[in-house]
Amino acid sequence: MSQRKKWISLIAGAALFAAALACNFASPQQATDFPTPPPFATENPYYEVERVSLEEAKAAFDSGAAIFVDARSAASYAESHIPGALSIPVAELESRLNELDPDQWIITYCT
Repeated sequence: MSQRKKWISLIAGAALFAAALACNFASPQQATDFPTPPPFATENPYYEVERVSLEEAKAAFDSGAAIFVDARSAASYAESHIPGALSIPVAELESRLNELDPDQWIITYCT
């Protein structure tokens, strides 16, 4: 697998995982009789995706070191977004990966 495809897969996986987590936390939780595994358990296929702290993201924004991708809906993006962020809703991410430079630091967000 080429380096570009690996980065594209990593970015897509991170965006999908972040969107799933955001949707999971935004919806009411039902009680279960079994324990919920931690979100970053090794059974999770995206546990190796590096998370970016708020401080790291702010520093990357201030220095222009990263491209920010808003994975929320176009309507949510229109309401508010990080200045300069690209709007690529998670449902469109796979088909629009060619818009991203895999050599750049790409930070996705959905909240």
